[in-house]
Amino acid sequence: MDHIIRVTREFSFEMAHVLGSYDGPCKNVHGHSYRLFVTVSGIPLKDTDNPKNGMVIDFTDLNEIVNRKIISLFDHSVVISKDFQKEKTEMLKTTFGNTLIVEYQPTCENLITDFVGRLSGELPRGVRLHSLKLYETSKSYAEWFASDNNR
Repeated sequence: MDHIIRVTREFSFEMAHVLGSYDGPCKNVHGHSYRLFVTVSGIPLKDTDNPKNGMVIDFTDLNEIVNRKIISLFDHSVVISKDFQKEKTEMLKTTFGNTLIVEYQPTCENLITDFVGRLSGELPRGVRLHSLKLYETSKSYAEWFASDNNR
């Protein structure tokens, strides 16, 4: 009998953001040390001639995918919504350089939804995205589960 196994890899990155029109202190530029947990599921490979025998996914492969699609873009960036004030957007670009403009308010919840989209279609055949957990602080995080989203 084949068993579906979940494997998880943790990633970390530093990112600043601005929550435009927010009614608290997060309306100002501020940063976080994010921790992202990516969990995938699948049936471990059963092929003694394959160097990936016994694996759902090689952690090195998962690392490469997440780094290419998420970490390389968001690490040490300032993330702002496309709807943020134009004059302040230009100032942030000039001041901070690596400014990423997104289609949404860059909350933890919206970031994790974006990350799901960036990882969709990137995993090897037979491996599916099970869940993401994004810590914005040591005590606060958002989670996404495929089962909650009919995936």
